[in-house]
Amino acid sequence: MSKKRLFDDPCGIARALNAVGERWALLVVRELVFGPKRYSDLHRGLPQMSQNVLAQRLRELEADGLVRRRRLGLPAPAAVYELTERGQELEPVLRALAHWGSRAPLREDGAGELSVDALLFALRATFDPALAGELSLRCQLDVAGDRFRITVAGGRLELDRGEHAEPDAWLTVPEAATLRDLVFAGVALHDAVERADTEVAGDTARLAALLRCFPAAVRYPAPQDPGPPDPVSPGLGSPNAELPDPAVSAGSRRGTRLNP
Repeated sequence: MSKKRLFDDPCGIARALNAVGERWALLVVRELVFGPKRYSDLHRGLPQMSQNVLAQRLRELEADGLVRRRRLGLPAPAAVYELTERGQELEPVLRALAHWGSRAPLREDGAGELSVDALLFALRATFDPALAGELSLRCQLDVAGDRFRITVAGGRLELDRGEHAEPDAWLTVPEAATLRDLVFAGVALHDAVERADTEVAGDTARLAALLRCFPAAVRYPAPQDPGPPDPVSPGLGSPNAELPDPAVSAGSRRGTRLNP
């Protein structure tokens, strides 16, 4: 097991990075924002992360007081990981990073998909109260069997795991990619229903209005390939340049004439 690298710097940013600056650490926190998870569920949300690294990050986050492990009682006893109060304080940090990072260009060779929790966190981060206007809605959302309740009222969005007692609308999608297309790619709700992979019920007009409350980020332009460096003209900066005779240079600086 590799030793955790620490910054020897009293700055608050450096001390924060000592806790969450290792690779994958903040993504583990992201996967726990919506509530406790078993180890297997965490790994399912971070499939490109090896199980050894996940176990190491969980130990480090526990040691720093950001995550705790506890056992659920009957009828389904299991160990779960959850954020501590200090860990939950990272959510606004994650939102700011998500908003900032969403403007970066996507990798052309990237094959990874958003996890369910990553996509739902993106909804929290991109919700626009101006687009919501006077919308008032309680929506029951099912993404690949994972159930969330969404409430919009007074220009505010509340989104967490669980079930509404009396929702105004229901939306069921088979995977996170389908919801992503509805929210960020402009796929019409009725088109998704016609493909038979999406189910809706209740007030579909207000449901469609909800899906329009998450504007796609305006991305920074992709960095340009600088290409090969310009050729260097022969001179003092070139390895093939002829160096001046030191004696001549010294004589020139003294203003004296040297004998041949």
